[in-house]
Order: sequence, then C-alpha cells, then structure tokens
Amino acid sequence: MSNQLATNNGEPQLPALPQQMLPALSQITAALGIPRSVLAPDEEIQYAWRDLPRELAQIPSNLRDELIARMCVAVSTGLFDGAINYAWNATIIHLRQMIREFGLPVVAQTLQKDFEEKHLLDLQDNQLLELSLKLGLISEDGFFFLDQCRDTRNNFSAAHPTIGKINDREFTTFLNRCIRYSLAAEVFPRGVDVGSFISAVKGTRFNEDQLTVWTDRLQATHDAQRQLLLGTVHGLYCDPNATEPVRLNSLDLCRRCSPAFNAAIRSDLVDRHSDYVAKGDTQRHTASQQFFERLGLLSLLNESERHGVISRATTQLWNVHQAMNNFYNEPPFAERLRRISEQEPIPETIQEEFVRVVVGCRIGNGYGVSGAAEDHYNAMVQGFSPREVRLAVSLCRSNDIVGRRIQNSGSCRRNYSELLGLIEPASVPSDVRSDYEHYINNG
Repeated sequence: MSNQLATNNGEPQLPALPQQMLPALSQITAALGIPRSVLAPDEEIQYAWRDLPRELAQIPSNLRDELIARMCVAVSTGLFDGAINYAWNATIIHLRQMIREFGLPVVAQTLQKDFEEKHLLDLQDNQLLELSLKLGLISEDGFFFLDQCRDTRNNFSAAHPTIGKINDREFTTFLNRCIRYSLAAEVFPRGVDVGSFISAVKGTRFNEDQLTVWTDRLQATHDAQRQLLLGTVHGLYCDPNATEPVRLNSLDLCRRCSPAFNAAIRSDLVDRHSDYVAKGDTQRHTASQQFFERLGLLSLLNESERHGVISRATTQLWNVHQAMNNFYNEPPFAERLRRISEQEPIPETIQEEFVRVVVGCRIGNGYGVSGAAEDHYNAMVQGFSPREVRLAVSLCRSNDIVGRRIQNSGSCRRNYSELLGLIEPASVPSDVRSDYEHYINNG
C-alpha cells in the first residue's frame, strides 16, 4: 500500500482483503501456540474493512498520508488497537497544524505568555484539546468526543498496555469522531494579530481596501476572538480621547460585521455598556449609546442594566452548579436569580441563557438536584413566558451540555419530565407541543 491511498474521483478505493489474509492469522497464532481469539475475529475484520472507505471519504486527500495507510493495514489484520493509535496520531498532528495555521504569535497573545513551536510540541494531548477549544478550532461537542477518544486511545490502543479489547464497531466510531471533529476540517479560523489590529484602527482613516482586509480577517477568525476584538473596538469608540478617524474606523468595522453578530457578541457589547453605567462613567456611557444608535442596535439598550445583572447572576449560578459541592452551594445563588427574575420580565437578550441555566440546574447532573434550591427553580419555571417555554422544550433537542443530559441520563430525563409538568399545557407553543407531550408521557 502506498503512502497515498488510491482514489477514484476523490473516493478511496480499497482492495478486497487477500484470500490468504484471514487464514494466515490462524496459521500465525497456531504456530505461536496461542489461541486465535487473541486477535479480532474474521467477521469483525471484514465488517471494519467494509466500513472503512465510507469514513476515509471524509478525509481530504492531502491528509490521507502514511499514518492513514498504516491504519488501513492494521485494520486488514484485525489490529484495531494499532489502528486507533495511528488514527489518533493523525488527529493530533492535524490539530497542531491547525494551531500553526491559526498563528503561534496570536496564540501567545491569547494566552498572554510565550508560545512558540517548542511549546506546541510539548503540549500533552489533553492540553492540546483544551487549547484547540479555547481558540475555537474545535467545538464543545468536538472537545467532548475527542476527549473520549483520547481516553480510548490511552486505555485500549497499542500505545500503552491495554485494559481490554475493542471490536469493529468501536473502532469505526472512534475513527468517525477523529475524522468528524479534526481530520475533516479543511478550512479553519486564522487568528488576528491583536497589536496590528489595534494599531490599524487607531491609525489614519480606513480606505476601502483596508476596511475589506480587516473585515475579512475578523470574519475568518473564531467566535471568541471576534467577540474580544469587537468589544475592543467598542471600547476604542467610547474612549473620550479617541479621534474622529478612530471612531469612524470602529463604526465601519462593526457595521460590516453587525449582520453576523451572534448572541454572545450582542451580550458582550451590552455588558460593556452596563459596566459604564455601573461605574458612573458618563462620557463613555454617552458614547456607547451613540455607538449602538449608529449601528441600528439601540433597541438592545432598553433594558441593558437589567440584562447585565441577570447575565452575571446566571453565570454565577451555572459556575456554582458546575463546581464542587454544588448541592450545598447552589441555594443562595438560585434564590438571588429567582428574586431578580420575579421583578420584571427577563430581557430577550438573555432569555436563552437564563432558561438554559434554570433548566440545567433543575434537572441536575446525573447525581441529583440541589434539594434546597429546587423550590426556587420550580418557581422560575412556572414563571416562564411563552418564548421561554419554547426555549425550555427545545432544549431536549440541543447539542449542548443540558441537551446531552436530557438525552443520555435517566434521572435528568425524569427531572426534565417533572419540570415540563410545572408548565401550563395552554402555554406550550404548537411548534414544540409534540416534544412537550413526549416527555410528559414518557419521562
């Protein structure tokens, strides 16, 4: 088998297993005086080999290299423990290359410490996954599944003494996750040099070419850095000492990017505005109002102060819920959020996060629910608006941590059914009624 797998119209074309391959495995084990069962059964090898082209088709041709070829050879002989090691090594190498493409100097700026090639190579696999998540190169789902693959590789591959064996289906699932969340990524975000970006905004008035270049770079980076840089632009605009070119450059960049503002960016800008109010910084507060007005986003500020309070309260509750001893520490944070939520309707800009946190805390984490906080959660659920009811019911289909708990944990699913039972059926919108009734009746 060559270093580059044979293809036909971009699809990998693997040969049929040689007729002597499987009998040879029995002959080898017999010659060594060991049972044939120490290797994968013939049927599992045939199934894994049959399914392999479907997975390989998702890997860009330039990444079907010698590691992938060695993986295929290992599969053909039933050495699934070796195959997953080759697949994992290919995944790690690709993640490192993604970080190089993102830009090591930009990584250093993000981490606020030196980060060069030697630091990248010294990262352990779990650290590499965490950095890839921080840079937005993999999603939360990708981190979750790749971290599972890391555990599988450490305990069931030829890289270390194993604690057991995997079969063909487990290998195919492992390979699918490595490909889906790493090897299949041909286009990934590139980082923006923060120093150069700020210098450009503070420089002379943008011409059309400059504006296009910086807009493209903002749109090409990952969500977290885009949010950070747009927040920085907002701060530059609101600076009382900012020159008119700086303010115009800031507005032009945000105006170009505003159609793609996600909920996190909008929330961050509102939080920054609220901070000026809290600090009594009248000049920056006035400039910030002008910023939102000129971008056509003034409606976000109608309840900005309340938004900031609820945003911080939900974040604090969720952080406590995710931390140690959460059952004992949640009640005061839940009580505070309940008091805030009962004063006025939750602003739409924070409703999604509010509902996610309340539902997530009420269904628990698989080990139970904070009993002393349960009444507070029940009261907030019973006070959900129709839109919040829709969000709560829709969580059963989400791919975030709350959705996964509902889908995968029996106790969380039962608690979710109880939660939905607190909602008046007449308040449930028709587009989510089927999910509501399913969990009410089958929780």
